[in-house]
Amino acid sequence: MMREWRYFLLGIGFFTRIPVPSLPDFDESELNRSVKYFTLIGILVGAMAALVFWLAAKYLSVEVAVLLSMIASIYITGCFHEDGLADAADGLGGGWDKEQVLTIMTDSRIGSYGSAALILGLLTKFEALIHLPIAQIPFVLIAAHALSRWAATLVIYTQEYVRSSGKAKPLATQLTFGELVFASIFGLAPLALLACSALWALLPVAIIWLWFSRKLKQRLGGYTGDCLGAMQQLTELTFYISILGFTA
Repeated sequence: MMREWRYFLLGIGFFTRIPVPSLPDFDESELNRSVKYFTLIGILVGAMAALVFWLAAKYLSVEVAVLLSMIASIYITGCFHEDGLADAADGLGGGWDKEQVLTIMTDSRIGSYGSAALILGLLTKFEALIHLPIAQIPFVLIAAHALSRWAATLVIYTQEYVRSSGKAKPLATQLTFGELVFASIFGLAPLALLACSALWALLPVAIIWLWFSRKLKQRLGGYTGDCLGAMQQLTELTFYISILGFTA
């Protein structure tokens, strides 16, 4: 139990800016075992964003409350996944071959594809959320953050890491089936907070997951840390749009 608690804390420290106790004798390989907690950490991030929205919505407009919840989630994660989306968009949009794509992804500068992806992604996320019923938004946030991280975890399970080094290299091993099941429980459980009709939103999410996974396989032969962030952002956004569509 103490070892698993350590893995959980390592995951929090790696994926978020939430302070964790000092963990002596740290070994990068330990982060491999923390990946199964990715979806549980998603629940935590989603719950904090939901709390910010709930408190803000009591005194402010729904638009401001949604903006504050988005800011909170970005701050909590250190813009980790948004950065991955921008880098992946620049690389896949501007690169012709695998090596060029990977080189562009490592460039700290943001290009036109990355800028467009970030701006349009955040704007669409905001527009989708503000048109949902106010009482539903906190639960949608929790479910979306958990589900989208499960989608990224599935990429780790089904594909190979294609860089010899990088910020996600400590995570670049195949998950065991048992670890995938563990991650799946927390990735899918928050859906129970929503109406049964919300399960239809899984279909568009699955389509986007299959499309982007296939693109990664074709263009790179696997994934990078940036690709995981992009997958998380794409599926989170798709879930919001789908929930809005089925609610309407």
